[in-house]
This record gives sequence, C-alpha cells and structure tokens, in this order.
Amino acid sequence: MSVWKEYIDNLSTDNFQLSTLLYEYGYCGYIVAEAKKEGNESLMPSAKVFVARFRQHVEAMKGKLPTGHYEMYMSAVYVYELRLKQSIHPIKAINMAKQGTQLAPKDPLVLSYYGTCLFYAPKPFGSKAEALEWFEKADTLFRAPQWQYNWVREANTMYINQCKEKLKKQ
Repeated sequence: MSVWKEYIDNLSTDNFQLSTLLYEYGYCGYIVAEAKKEGNESLMPSAKVFVARFRQHVEAMKGKLPTGHYEMYMSAVYVYELRLKQSIHPIKAINMAKQGTQLAPKDPLVLSYYGTCLFYAPKPFGSKAEALEWFEKADTLFRAPQWQYNWVREANTMYINQCKEKLKKQ
C-alpha cells in the first residue's frame, strides 16, 4: 500500500485520470480500516484527509465518470465517512451502490462494489448469500481480457471464496 500512497500523494490536478479514482477508492478502504484498528488511532487524521480528497475528486469527476461509477464511488465515500464517524448515511450508501448496478448492470466494478456493500452490511441490509450472487455476476464480466490485471478482479475472487466459506458454516 505504500506504493499506492506514494502514487496518490504525487498526483496533481493536471495528471488526474479516471483510473486514479479506483486507486484512491482502494487506498481509502485500506487506510480507514487500518485507522480503526486498536493501536492505530494515530492514522485517523490521515484517513480523514484521504477520504476528503477522494470525495472532492469524485465530485469533480461527476459528469466524466462511466455510468454507475459516480454512485459507486459516492457510496464508498459515505461508507468511509461512516466508519470515520464523520457522517451517518448507511442507507444512502447502500441505495447509491444499488442504483449504480441499475445504471451499469454489465460493469463488473459496480457489481463487485455492490457485493462488497452487501458482504459487510449488517442484517437486514446485507447478506453473504446475496453478496455472493453479485460477486458471481461480476466474476463472469471480469473474465474479459481488459480486466485481466485489475486488482478488483482479484478482490472479487477473494470475496467469492469468503462468501462460500461463510455460507458453508451456517
């Protein structure tokens, strides 16, 4: 993650690209999770800065993003802010993620993100069984050659395996 942090830190508005949001999304998820761990509270200010910057970039790119991506990324912002105790929008977050799937039903990033929301959301909002359905839909689409080296493809496969393991234990 240090490589991702360095990459994100060195971005300027001149070289900011759509693909950069995916790296910011991933890094924010990582830094927020780390800041929430006991003993890592010192990371909280940094996590808040990264999430605020991610929000700013998402909002600035609104009209330029592929269909469904604004909803996906803003949902992630709401989730990160919730975890950082900066806002309370869990329903809005899940609704935006679901709206993204309706707007982009063939986009594996959007489908996988919604699966992630369902994976982590407490009942009655989420479920591992429903998450698995979305991860499997995304998996089929991730098999296209353009996704071969995308980190979300690998994460999606990991989530499929985790869902199957958790569902076996139920």
